[in-house]
Amino acid sequence: MTAIPHETKHASRTAGITYILKKSLLSALVALVLFSLMVGVRTEAGSDGQLTYWTRFGEVAALVAAVFGGSIVIELLRQWLGPTGAEKLVPPAVHRGMSFVGRYLAPALLIFTLLVPVIFYNQRYILDLAILVLTYVMLGWGLNVVVGLAGLLDLGYVAFYAVGAYSYGLLATNFGWSFWICLPLAGILAAFWGVLLGFPVLRLRGDYLAIVTLAFGEIIRLVIINWQSLTGGPNGVSGIPRPTFFGIPLDNSDDGLAAKLGIEYSATHRIVFLFYLILALALLTNWVTIRLRRLPIGRAWEALREDEVACRALGINTTTTKLTAFATGAMFGGFAGAFFATRQGFISPESFTFQESALVLAIVVLGGMGSQLGVALAALAMIGGFELFRSLETYRMLVFGMAMVLIMIWRPRGLVGHRAPTVYLTKAQAISSDLVKEGHG
Repeated sequence: MTAIPHETKHASRTAGITYILKKSLLSALVALVLFSLMVGVRTEAGSDGQLTYWTRFGEVAALVAAVFGGSIVIELLRQWLGPTGAEKLVPPAVHRGMSFVGRYLAPALLIFTLLVPVIFYNQRYILDLAILVLTYVMLGWGLNVVVGLAGLLDLGYVAFYAVGAYSYGLLATNFGWSFWICLPLAGILAAFWGVLLGFPVLRLRGDYLAIVTLAFGEIIRLVIINWQSLTGGPNGVSGIPRPTFFGIPLDNSDDGLAAKLGIEYSATHRIVFLFYLILALALLTNWVTIRLRRLPIGRAWEALREDEVACRALGINTTTTKLTAFATGAMFGGFAGAFFATRQGFISPESFTFQESALVLAIVVLGGMGSQLGVALAALAMIGGFELFRSLETYRMLVFGMAMVLIMIWRPRGLVGHRAPTVYLTKAQAISSDLVKEGHG
């Protein structure tokens, strides 16, 4: 083995240090420009109508120094770990431990989720937050079919959420149908609109597909705003009936569930019922998605995600594959929309903006495209993170955004990201040996 001269090592080390310093200085300069606008200068309108301002350059300097030091640390770790740093950093024993955690983490989370209403029965805020998290978990699992499994970038997923909500709201208020009748109808109507979206984008991919889906979401929102005779326009739909326990109301009447069970009525009963209702819908979404992944259609989604040209060359009907992905994801979005309508009792176009689509897509990407457990953890982190950083006031979005950036730097494929195929060719070596023996090799 040829020894590397000491001068060469010293020159390489010096070049590496220079590169790290240059990159860190560039990051600090960008941070200085951004933080000077967002943090350095604050303005406020006084009582006399004049605009007053004050500066916080000390805090800006601290943030820039933190970015500079953090960039140095990140670059040093990257050079120390190398291109396969993740494998070097985690030894086989830790990999086995991670597999053990992955095997038992999901059941532990499910058990804890089932006990949330029992543990936090008297804390209405936590129960409402848990319902909101589960709603976004269901939305994330629905979008995961389109983005994570089929690889179709959809920026208009909120359209199906809106279709489900308005379908339930209009059917329940105009015809007096119960939640259990309107729920499947909302899912079917949302799936129908998913198929309508799928037809125009059959030949599109990548950025072009994202633009068309984004436009579709905006079209649905504008139709809801302007079709006032049907949707109520900006005023929305009010008086949406609450769900019942299979026909038994959850109120304080003589026919209510509490009276029939002989227990004291509490307003928390309806909140607990809504919690278990969205939990059941989310678990149904998870179960159906897992079952579909093991079927031929699920394998066709994965093949489409990896390479559409190769998928078509193998004889897979890409038209059917795309349409089923859009319809399945839209159906789950419609279910979530119907639950949102019955939970709120009021819906309006302001609840179905592009920001909702971006949030659900961020949950799927952060959790790991194709990972059910990752999406659930990402929804908990994203929705719970907003509440966790609420006390930081002006720094809330800044700290939360920095946390998301750091997570994507260290876990670029998501929290539980993997793109492992459902089917493996475990006997590939044996088959090739037989072919060689038969003279076909």
